[in-house]
Amino acid sequence: MSQYRVAVDAGGTFTDVFVFNEQTNEIEVAKTPSMPENPERGVVNGVDAANVSGKDISLLSHGTTVGTNALIERKLPKTALIATKGFRDVTEIRRGTKSDLWDAYKDVAPPYIERRNRFEVNERVDYKGNVLTEIQEEEVKALAKTLKQKGIESVAICFMNAYVNGENERKVKAVLEEELDDVYVCTSSQVLPEIFEHERTSTTIINAVLGPIMSQYMGRLEDHMKTRGYKDDILVLHSGGGVMTSEMVPRLAARVASSGIAAGAIASKHIAQLCGFNNAIGLDMGGTSCDISLMYEGDLPVTKDWYIEYGYPIGFPSVEVRTIGAGGGSLARIDDGGSLRNGPESAGADPGPACYGLGGEEPTNTDANLILGRLNDKLLDGQLTLEREAAVKSVQSICENFGFNEYEAANAILKVANANMSDALRLISVQKGYDPRDFALVAFGGAGALQSAYLAKELEIPSVIVPKYPGVSAALGCLLVDVRHDITQTFVANLDDIKDDELEEKYIEMEKEAIGLLEKEKIKSENMTLIRHLEMRYSGQWRSLEVTINRPLDSLDQAVAKFHQEHERAYAFSDIDKSIEIYGLRVEAVGSVSKPQLPKEEPQGTLEDALKEYRDVYFEESNGIVQTPIYNRADVPVDSRINGPAVVEQLDSTVVIPPEFQAYIDKYKNIIISLVK
Repeated sequence: MSQYRVAVDAGGTFTDVFVFNEQTNEIEVAKTPSMPENPERGVVNGVDAANVSGKDISLLSHGTTVGTNALIERKLPKTALIATKGFRDVTEIRRGTKSDLWDAYKDVAPPYIERRNRFEVNERVDYKGNVLTEIQEEEVKALAKTLKQKGIESVAICFMNAYVNGENERKVKAVLEEELDDVYVCTSSQVLPEIFEHERTSTTIINAVLGPIMSQYMGRLEDHMKTRGYKDDILVLHSGGGVMTSEMVPRLAARVASSGIAAGAIASKHIAQLCGFNNAIGLDMGGTSCDISLMYEGDLPVTKDWYIEYGYPIGFPSVEVRTIGAGGGSLARIDDGGSLRNGPESAGADPGPACYGLGGEEPTNTDANLILGRLNDKLLDGQLTLEREAAVKSVQSICENFGFNEYEAANAILKVANANMSDALRLISVQKGYDPRDFALVAFGGAGALQSAYLAKELEIPSVIVPKYPGVSAALGCLLVDVRHDITQTFVANLDDIKDDELEEKYIEMEKEAIGLLEKEKIKSENMTLIRHLEMRYSGQWRSLEVTINRPLDSLDQAVAKFHQEHERAYAFSDIDKSIEIYGLRVEAVGSVSKPQLPKEEPQGTLEDALKEYRDVYFEESNGIVQTPIYNRADVPVDSRINGPAVVEQLDSTVVIPPEFQAYIDKYKNIIISLVK
């Protein structure tokens, strides 16, 4: 019988694998280099490295950067947009904003579909959903010939007011699918039936450009796994913090544009709650980037204001994660003004940091940690050997510019990286109305545990949690999620003018669609959960806040009270006398799947048994080199305490406990680090 639940997180530098044995509760992890040019091969290599046969896998879930990389690198299929006459330039006009308000020379990235491949048809639907101008089939057939001549591979259809009535979009789609072979077609009324033309058009276009890519990727991955004996569905993590089957991925491809990012947030939430914390900030620092998430009172905030490239929003609900270019491979440099900078550029997997010896010459955070003695020169159980001489050579220009020795240069590189990450931590906490002192910091990813204690000290965060397997915690997140879909609908009306039964009818209609999606994912009715959300705002406002409401709907009083409360927290004011407007409805459809229960451990051995060696490690706060104990994490017993300075090494990560800090190892073998007062 199949007995392994396998999760894979395919990142930009490494592919992480987490294997849970359902019969013995044992856990195995593996870490292999990613293969950006052949991503499905990277996933398969990771599974192979875990020594698990496909026929023994009961569930395979994974997060992938395929969609993210395709958008960033613009390696996209030739795609066309069909819009209402007069509206083909919506995607280029956008909102007229820029990512940097003060940089007049920094342009927004060009649209994903060039103007010559954006077409118009005669159609019109009014704001109430009445069809004023019907689609002419001959016009669409003529357009189909043009698309065929151009070699179009994918088509996005987005008409004005289609969010109210998508009949004209469906007619065009039917004609195109009949006239064009092997062309992917999606409509805005199917993808995102919401008001605001730019956001809906942008999301539909991104869905169209990613549809063929994700379909082909999933097909290749399924073929590879079938040859290894795995016959079931492959689950794919999406931005909303859930998974969907490979069958659903092409239909809602835009949802996986940030597939791997949400996994870390989910893992962070689970680990923090295991340790007794209901408020936590997740710090997932890998080789290329750093993803920061937040859990408040047991919930992960969800946003609809996100994008891969500025100016092209994706309207699907997404776990709120802030990403910055700060990873182990982030490059340090001296700017034109003579200041030291760190990131967002990265050495990536190829050539990688200078110490990899693969051709990289510029210094990275990994090089800095190696110079300081915090990293061993052999990683991944000896699979990867680091060259300290190459790392030292890479920082020579910084040494010469500032008059530093190699240790001071490496320390300065990390201090700049920490400053960047501290700013990001403030943006997701302080700027949102949260006090970091009320949170724990969950540090994971291959590099997160190297820097986390210093970040906690900077923001006065009382506790840092380093999971048992920090380097593959995002992969663990892929095993902790349920099948999930979000059904949204624009609904604008003053609260005083709405009857409860009118809203109830709308929600029941949306829930029918949600149940249909879960049934396609083979979820049994007893494992389905439907959660209702209501977007509200004060009359005259532009921005809205979302609150959860009862099911069935008996009264809106509780939702109104919660709205005032959330508005006070987020914006420091509320007005109970101000009229409230309903803006949108959302049904969160969750299909529960069984999850692994992480085993507790009993104390075995002593801390001295885990001591590997003493090594020279540089700590600025100790005025230089300190003879530091190096521990093997696998041998560190639970309930033990480690006084800093110390370094704890394992296959997938390295934990630094600086001077003035102390660490406690709990029953789940999490390391909980705190500042000694």
